[in-house]
Amino acid sequence: MSTDTATYPVTPRNRVKRLHERGSYDRAAVHAVLDAAMLCHVAYVIDGQPYATPTLFWRKGETLYWHGSSASRMLRHLKAGVPACLTVAHLDGLVLARSGFNHSANYRSAMCFGTARLVEDAGEKAEAMADVVDRFYPGRSALVRPITAQEAKATTIIAMTIEEAAAKVRAKGVGDDEADFALPIWAGVIPVTTVIGAVEPCSRLVPGVERPETLSIFPEGGRLDDALLAGQRAYEKT
Repeated sequence: MSTDTATYPVTPRNRVKRLHERGSYDRAAVHAVLDAAMLCHVAYVIDGQPYATPTLFWRKGETLYWHGSSASRMLRHLKAGVPACLTVAHLDGLVLARSGFNHSANYRSAMCFGTARLVEDAGEKAEAMADVVDRFYPGRSALVRPITAQEAKATTIIAMTIEEAAAKVRAKGVGDDEADFALPIWAGVIPVTTVIGAVEPCSRLVPGVERPETLSIFPEGGRLDDALLAGQRAYEKT
């Protein structure tokens, strides 16, 4: 699939069917939703039974990666190269209207389609096993002990090139019916964010070991999605 265009191709598979004005096929818009997250759901079908598995993932260009135990049902199934759908969603606000029908939520979401494949090349797998750390914690793979042969053997890496994708976003206030605005009922938006808490150092740290400066992207009270976007930018520079 060509990546020369600024948008993903629109097909029956990824076309937004409802509230299409919230949809976007722009690559940058899709990537922004993906890069602000570290948890996704991967959907696939085994023998006619649908499954949706939550897992950590990361993006490298137009390729999405995720990993897990070699004993995982999902990973064993996807080794053969099968259609998969990876989704991400962020809850940004609770929207309370003057009618139950018009209650809603502010959110950012992305849905990506492709063919999942097992990463079998030793070089690509080794790089991916470092990337799963460095994507979220810039430069950390160089600070930790090397992965062992047994750990590498026990880990399966799956890759999926994004063939089609769409982002869908709601970021606005109350959408009441015009007649309902006159009703004496409270309405509004309650913002929702995931906030980083205070660091809890391991109780068995070697004396004198300090927190690396690279982890400053995770300030106490900061937003997690902002930290993950900062981590992606650092990762793309390496």
